[in-house]
Amino acid sequence: MSGIDRPIGIFDSGFGGLTVARAVTDQLPNEDIIYLGDTARAPYGPKSLPEVREYALECLDHLVGLGVKALVIACNSASSAVLRDARERYDVPVIDVILPAAKRAVRATRNGRVGVICTVATANALSYDDALTAVPDVSLTTAPCPLFVEYVERGITGGPELLDITRQYVAPLQFADVDTLILGCTHYPLLAGLISYVLGDRVTLVSSADECARETYQTLTDLDLVHDLPRTASRQFLTTGDPAQFEGIGARLMGGDFVAGVRQVFTIAR
Repeated sequence: MSGIDRPIGIFDSGFGGLTVARAVTDQLPNEDIIYLGDTARAPYGPKSLPEVREYALECLDHLVGLGVKALVIACNSASSAVLRDARERYDVPVIDVILPAAKRAVRATRNGRVGVICTVATANALSYDDALTAVPDVSLTTAPCPLFVEYVERGITGGPELLDITRQYVAPLQFADVDTLILGCTHYPLLAGLISYVLGDRVTLVSSADECARETYQTLTDLDLVHDLPRTASRQFLTTGDPAQFEGIGARLMGGDFVAGVRQVFTIAR
């Protein structure tokens, strides 16, 4: 199989990366994709970086073994733990969610005060701090939001309870007067309406999922690996956990037509 005909491999700790997969297929509709969600060990957010690194490399190895032409790490926690290793380990381009979102935030901010909401693992890794450390006149305020993933996967994106939690989470960002906010977890775009309601229209939201998809388009275009002509593209969805659970949560997040025919790839020893 020629390079251009190989699929794009998309990896996430679970379900949130489906927002990246959706964005990639919107921008690259003629490309085949293989999505692997490590749902048996999700969420990665509360885990240590060594654990996340071990799990992520096992899954990325599997995708590379399937012959993908690019790897998209559609998980902020995994990108924090494994990006450098992955780029040294594999001979295909590796796209992450952190640097593209950071670049977009720098372009978007008007007062130089950028915020990021993310998992605990991403916050502890200081990945966004590192991405912005060399940018003059830009300060970063980080707010971990550990409960957001649970609500999104239950299909809850509003209501008084979640509204109160959101107000508590973003209070430090409001105090810091941020005018640009990175949604630093791929679940969070599904809460964009709620977050924008709390912060107001003055704050620009930057989706790490959308920026990752744009970076994927640019990378493959630069390498002449894009299908230019219309074709019927395939979508494969793999999980380390229960395929039925994956389809159920995936249907709530993305719609039943997008996530179907999920297969289990390897069994995780508990």
